Amino acid sequence: MIEPYDWAGGREAMVRFGPGSGPVVIAALPLFEEANRMRGFAATILRSLADHHGIAGVLPELPGTGESLIPSERLALSDLRAGFAAAARTAGGRAYSMALRSGALLDGSVVIRHRWHFAPQPGDALLRALRRLHRTGDAPGYGGHRLPDTFLEELPDCHVEPARTLRLEGDTRPADRLVPGRALWREPTPDNDLALAALLADDLAAWVRLCEA
Repeated sequence: MIEPYDWAGGREAMVRFGPGSGPVVIAALPLFEEANRMRGFAATILRSLADHHGIAGVLPELPGTGESLIPSERLALSDLRAGFAAAARTAGGRAYSMALRSGALLDGSVVIRHRWHFAPQPGDALLRALRRLHRTGDAPGYGGHRLPDTFLEELPDCHVEPARTLRLEGDTRPADRLVPGRALWREPTPDNDLALAALLADDLAAWVRLCEA
């Protein structure tokens, strides 16, 4: 079900999954092109949470991303975080974050019960990826996104807050659990991994129930 949420800068949309009460998982997609590659994957996780575990989920459109009416030239980290916080408030219930990749930069200042991250990408790594895309990409700007200097200047000091962290097998960085699967954010076109989505939904559900106990 699609419904609106209001934040200080206007109104955006969010997709709601599952029951209207109890704990609710708020998804933070990766930023920019990775969001396009992983949106369907995130929706699959949330749908599995709802259908197989009875846990609600919300996938918000954040200011300056996706179908938002705010152009990328006006993108601000503070607005992304404010939008995520507003979506969590609108969702109601006891909110938990599910952040994928650079989405983990958005839930640090939000009042939620706990955080869950998959393959989190810190701000300096995102900046390096954007600069590489700017140098080598075919589209203008940063993969077709015209980003303000103020946004780029914020990224080196933008860190990931502590969270339950899952990474793919072979990743040597700190994690609570390593899981098998494909790095969908590296695929040339949007794709899905149903087995990985089900595994992550199971982990999320068990973690939420533990937090609720």
